[in-house]
Amino acid sequence: MTNASQIIGTSIVQAFQELRANKLRTFLSLLGITIGIFCIIAVLTVLDSMKNNIQKDMATLGSDVLYIGRWPWMDEGGEYKWWEYWRRPGMTPENVKAIQSQVPDVELVTMCLSTNRMTVKYNDLDASSIQGYAVLYGFDKLQTIDIMDGRYLSPNELDGGVNAVVLGYDVYRTLFPTSVSPLGKNVSFHGHKFTVTGIMKKAGQNMAGFDFDNSVIYPYYAAANFLEMRSLNYDPFIAVKAANRKNLEDVKLEVEGVLRKSRKVKPGQPNDFAINQLSQVSKRIEMVFSTIDVVAWVIGGFSLIVGAFGIANIMFVTVKERTKIIGLKKAIGARSSSILWEFLLEAIVLCLVGGLVGIAIVLLLGLFMTYVADFHVTLSLANFFIGIFVSIFVGVLSGLIPARSAAKLDPVAAIRTS
Repeated sequence: MTNASQIIGTSIVQAFQELRANKLRTFLSLLGITIGIFCIIAVLTVLDSMKNNIQKDMATLGSDVLYIGRWPWMDEGGEYKWWEYWRRPGMTPENVKAIQSQVPDVELVTMCLSTNRMTVKYNDLDASSIQGYAVLYGFDKLQTIDIMDGRYLSPNELDGGVNAVVLGYDVYRTLFPTSVSPLGKNVSFHGHKFTVTGIMKKAGQNMAGFDFDNSVIYPYYAAANFLEMRSLNYDPFIAVKAANRKNLEDVKLEVEGVLRKSRKVKPGQPNDFAINQLSQVSKRIEMVFSTIDVVAWVIGGFSLIVGAFGIANIMFVTVKERTKIIGLKKAIGARSSSILWEFLLEAIVLCLVGGLVGIAIVLLLGLFMTYVADFHVTLSLANFFIGIFVSIFVGVLSGLIPARSAAKLDPVAAIRTS
């Protein structure tokens, strides 16, 4: 045990002596290891962070929600037939009522019509490229809508089609740049005036594609008074939330049957609607992540190969420089295995140094992204251990042949080497 500890200690000391004695040569050789470990760990860290952030978004949006409209979010097992989807009839309040009355395992059903590139005006000011959400009752219970000032639309306003509106934060700041409260004021869009009832907190775009900061929310029945809802230019969608602990796939089948009946789709004919889930997006993202993961390992692998050759070169030079010392050690009784482990451990230590530098860079960048760039980075110990293991593995590969050549040296020939 003492002999092993002595070998390890000697190898570590000699590895750092090599770093000090040949700074440029060692730096260039370790650069490949550092870049390789950095590429692998950085991508693994980014992927973990994105997965965790997406899972958090899905938790807030509801993984038990079905989004039903003309357009499928993903291809349905073949070509994406947009020309067929475009001609499908849009969702209607009658479809919503059919689901509410005939599907017992749903907690909430609502509908939303999204219109883009709207212009919202107040006196001489206007906000352009605004997203409008014309909604039925319950929309705020499926999407996270935090009110900064005022209130959300009341059930009476929603069911009665009253011209009332909730402003997104960016819309509010554009139309009311001073400290004047917009509550009770009239803004206009689609050629009609709407009374402001509330202002939403700044939230950013969520995973389902809702950008409430640059939007307005108003009653669906108010929009139905001046928009031709059956036009192919408009595409309302229905959102269905399954009851607690209910199987979403079972609810999906029930909703599909009710909608086929409500929309008079004949037996044998394909659905004239698409039922989407956030899990579809997450599965597709998982596939993309897997591809990126492989690419990262390939890029990192090439860097590690370059680094391994650099470490092997250092170790061959080191063996040549210490040939006489090796001969003297073997002459006074040092075993070949001790010589082999001495050089092998030295190669491992050098690779670990390069790997730890790469891990440190990832750690610093992760902290920067979390606390400065406002992107939460998941720093996983498992990924760091992967980096350390890969560094040790590369050290073994790059140091094994030079170490074996050192262990096989003849002591007499080694001592006589000039």
